Amino acid sequence: MVAYVFQQLASRGAKAGVDKLSQKASIDWYREEAQKITNVNNNRLMTDKENVTPVVRTRDIGKMFMFFYDPKLKQILPYYDKFPMIILVSVDQDGFTGLNLHYLPPKLRAQLMDALYTLRNNNKYDDSTKLQISYEILTSASKFRYFAPCFKRYLYGHVQSNFLYVSPENWDKALMLPTERFAKASAATVHAESQAMVRR
Repeated sequence: MVAYVFQQLASRGAKAGVDKLSQKASIDWYREEAQKITNVNNNRLMTDKENVTPVVRTRDIGKMFMFFYDPKLKQILPYYDKFPMIILVSVDQDGFTGLNLHYLPPKLRAQLMDALYTLRNNNKYDDSTKLQISYEILTSASKFRYFAPCFKRYLYGHVQSNFLYVSPENWDKALMLPTERFAKASAATVHAESQAMVRR
């Protein structure tokens, strides 16, 4: 079973004949349609039993995941996302790092994703597809400059759910869905600060 909202978007795309469009046009169509969705039940997303896993591993680097999170330092953080959507960058004994794309406004999110697509290991957009990504790669080229506000470290002990694996065919659907759950600040405030960070 694919998460319900991805099924809805895929069905809409099939009716619109999106499969007959170019790859770029198809990506743009799904991004625009996802942005029209105003509410997503994150708890319901996590019931997608075929695509949830209890842990992320080194072999998962370059894949996309969603999960519930309660930060260790939430009392002193100016804001944080309780439902990160990350591209996994590294894994260690205590936790992992990832690009939480929620920290960027939609336009910059799309620009960063377009740049990240140049790191994919193949053009299949199936479960064999992932990004060949690392912190060193992200800092090596200006086209990835928007990654800075998104680069976050997470501790296993503060993950509050399984991880929902987002298959590559759904990356652009997930990219624009309103699944962020920011605490202590609005999404508009977070996005404004992220834009300021990348302009410095």
